[in-house]
Amino acid sequence: MTESKLKLDYYDIVREKLAVGPLQAPKHEKIFELLKVFWDEETVKVLSHFPKAGETISLQELVDKSGMEKKQIRKLLKKAIKKKTLSQIGKDYSLEPLAPGIFEAYFIAQGDTPENTQKAAEIFRWLFKNVEILDAEGHAMIDKNWSFMRPLRPIDAKEKLIKIDESVDAHSQVLPYELVEDLINKNEYFAKIPCQCRMIAEKNGEPCEVAPTEMGCFLTGRGAQAAASFGWGTALTKEEAIEYIKETEKAGLIHCTSNSMGGEHLLFICNCCSCHCGVVHPTKQHDFKTLTPSNFQPQIDTELCILCKTCQKKCPMDVITYQETPEEKMVINYKVCIGCGVCAANCKKNALTMNKVHDNVPPKVNKIGDKMFMETVRDLLTS
Repeated sequence: MTESKLKLDYYDIVREKLAVGPLQAPKHEKIFELLKVFWDEETVKVLSHFPKAGETISLQELVDKSGMEKKQIRKLLKKAIKKKTLSQIGKDYSLEPLAPGIFEAYFIAQGDTPENTQKAAEIFRWLFKNVEILDAEGHAMIDKNWSFMRPLRPIDAKEKLIKIDESVDAHSQVLPYELVEDLINKNEYFAKIPCQCRMIAEKNGEPCEVAPTEMGCFLTGRGAQAAASFGWGTALTKEEAIEYIKETEKAGLIHCTSNSMGGEHLLFICNCCSCHCGVVHPTKQHDFKTLTPSNFQPQIDTELCILCKTCQKKCPMDVITYQETPEEKMVINYKVCIGCGVCAANCKKNALTMNKVHDNVPPKVNKIGDKMFMETVRDLLTS
């Protein structure tokens, strides 16, 4: 076997190890291009001795498996950790999945060279736009049936926008984990960070027309403290956090969080557009199930509606249309509506309310392999 073939095989070995749970690293030329941006040939040779993503390995084990000197291995791993393409957990090391996972940490931390960062942005943007592309084994980057995120109701929803449909069981009221205000009320520390999805689009000359990169993700708790202290984001007071959330709603962004009822949904909100988001865009364009619809549906009060069409313009999923005949009215396609509440939050006449029409309960935790999404990003960023 030739030396060039051996080098390619190390990247392929690592590629296979990056697959975990619903996430894959398809055997595609773009994936190999990305891995070569992240890791040089010497580093990927070391990584080929790692277990699968999410599992740890010690430095001594790597010495024993690779036959390389400890000092040399440590130097290579330190470089990868700086880029946030590898986790260090205590004294051990771990590979993490490409996206979600490395993608977020890599662009949040900005620890690589400008040239590499630009290359990675170009490749990730291509992958996000072609998320349905399969490799020879039928693998896409993400299982199209994996329910990763779900929308939260807007900040003023409980007081102004929500009604309970009579068909829903009486015991099922508006639950705390369905509201943005719950996330804010149960935390003391807040921060905002740029949107990584819109960031890579801007680097490719495809800026989002809905909102700028700066109007990005919202963090709470220790994650917010860390983001602000490391310079990855901007700390917010509670009052500033509420105003920021309102700004994202008015822009037409969807509040997306983990599809779980456990504590992870209290840690972050991705304020998402449907044109660039790696979760919402596949749902809209390719019928992926990555974004689970909420238990709510918008209802239009025709007596209050003045047909201004603001809801049509703001709807991120393009499910609201103007019907001229036989009578003038706005029509909602409930088959593809995700119940995000953007339309209701932007209706100046309060002609839209969010009715709770389902009682679907999310899982307690939503794991990627043995970790939750925020655990993966945390391990990368704090390494």
